[in-house]
Amino acid sequence: MKKYILEVNNLCKKYGNTLVLQQVSLSVPTGSIYGLIGENGAGKTTLFRILAGLSRQTSGSMVLVNANTEAEIIKQRRNIGFMIEAPALYPNLSVLENLYISQLQYCGKKDVDDAKRTLELVGLCAQKQKRAKHLSLGMKQRLSLAVALLHNPKVLILDEPTNGLDPMGMIAFRQLLLKLNADNKISIVISSHILNELEHIATHYGFLHKGRLLKEISSPDIFKSADSLEHYYENMMGDYRQ
Repeated sequence: MKKYILEVNNLCKKYGNTLVLQQVSLSVPTGSIYGLIGENGAGKTTLFRILAGLSRQTSGSMVLVNANTEAEIIKQRRNIGFMIEAPALYPNLSVLENLYISQLQYCGKKDVDDAKRTLELVGLCAQKQKRAKHLSLGMKQRLSLAVALLHNPKVLILDEPTNGLDPMGMIAFRQLLLKLNADNKISIVISSHILNELEHIATHYGFLHKGRLLKEISSPDIFKSADSLEHYYENMMGDYRQ
């Protein structure tokens, strides 16, 4: 098994004269839950959009699930599930119908058994006939996750998926991610501002600041020098604040 499931090497992204990502290099270990941490505007969503193929880097390279050429990367994106920005759900369609639409868009066919299996995986079987607009925010996030899981990805990339969830919703979503990682062997890359939530699940971390990756570190190494992720981050960022 390859040591890293995703690698980014000296990635840069410019919008006009603004350099949003600057020589970013990171490595996501296979089987890990990798927490990407950074303030608003640090470049997290931009990086995720490049990984998803929604934006193109100005320079630099990446290796996605063993693929490193452009043609191979396009194919291997089928092994990655994405939740980036607002979920694109059809509010007047049922939970199950939303999955059917996604299957037709991404797989070219409707598979009832696979859709139901995916709903069971995210705990939405009881709501399968409910219209998406009547779901709670937590359930909408689960439905968005189900869409990302439809093609049985090896990797999930999640951009602040717990934003707006109440405490119980965050706990439930956290437990779901841990289960997907442990039982389904899915590697996960997740960004979040809620550091104490990330602390419960992440095995590795990357710290992004003003478009630069400052550091990568494993969870055990965090606690060699700090009693919490929040305190580690606060101490580390003291040298970079202006």
